[in-house]
Amino acid sequence: MPRANGKKKPAAKKLNLMGERSIGRVLITGASSGIGAELAREFAKHGHHLVLVARSEDKLMALAGELNAAHDTECSVVAADLSLPDGPKAVVTALHDAGIEVDILVNNAGIIDVGPFVDTDTEKFQQLVALNVGAVTTLTSYLLPHMLERRFGRILNVASLAGFQPIPSMAVYAASKAYVLSFTESLSEELRGTGVRVTALCPGMTDTNMVTEIKAQSETAQWAPSFLISDPKEVAAEAYKATMSGQTILVPGIPNQLAAAWAQVSPRWVVRTVTGFWARQADWMKTKN
Repeated sequence: MPRANGKKKPAAKKLNLMGERSIGRVLITGASSGIGAELAREFAKHGHHLVLVARSEDKLMALAGELNAAHDTECSVVAADLSLPDGPKAVVTALHDAGIEVDILVNNAGIIDVGPFVDTDTEKFQQLVALNVGAVTTLTSYLLPHMLERRFGRILNVASLAGFQPIPSMAVYAASKAYVLSFTESLSEELRGTGVRVTALCPGMTDTNMVTEIKAQSETAQWAPSFLISDPKEVAAEAYKATMSGQTILVPGIPNQLAAAWAQVSPRWVVRTVTGFWARQADWMKTKN
């Protein structure tokens, strides 16, 4: 059972950002590393109190200590595996027991799988869908009603540039991010005028452990020039501004914006033919080496 670490019912700092009402705590999933950790640093820098969620309690506690010391903020930690059926509910229970209300939900936790669909264990796909799709949906379902009651809230869903196009050898991952993108856009319209706004962050390749994993398994990714690899600190800074201003979709970086625009205006058969061509080229290069 996860546990919350930190003071119960802390007095949230009174903030007034972008002309909005005072904002309290931010819950960030997948906060132990990568973009999630940088988002935690960005929100803390702006004075928010945080709830950090991930599987590794040790990493979360280290990050919480860093943020508490650097920004005089208050961080609570909930160690939980959101890919498990009862993972999201356990987090919400821990929040309730600690007397913590969440104004901003950051659905960042996610995993990736690279390789031919047929070569991947079914259990890996089940875990990916449960985390990338199920946890995002379930946590939003639990926390959104309270935001609507207060007539204020923010939800940041971390999707991906992959959500705009099919990607062979990452079929389930790309499909999961397409879900997150569509889910975000749908909710943004449903919630218009309620005081709650929803943002999809769609980064391209970012300098995180996930990209290191992709490069290790994908010949195509290894060809990516350095200027296409985003800095997670910069991505987090842009994501913070987009979330607070209520921007619906954020694609950081001009090359990524051009790729997303191309995928949206081109016929789908063209998009999948091009991505399929590059995937086949990578397979061919692999057989030659």
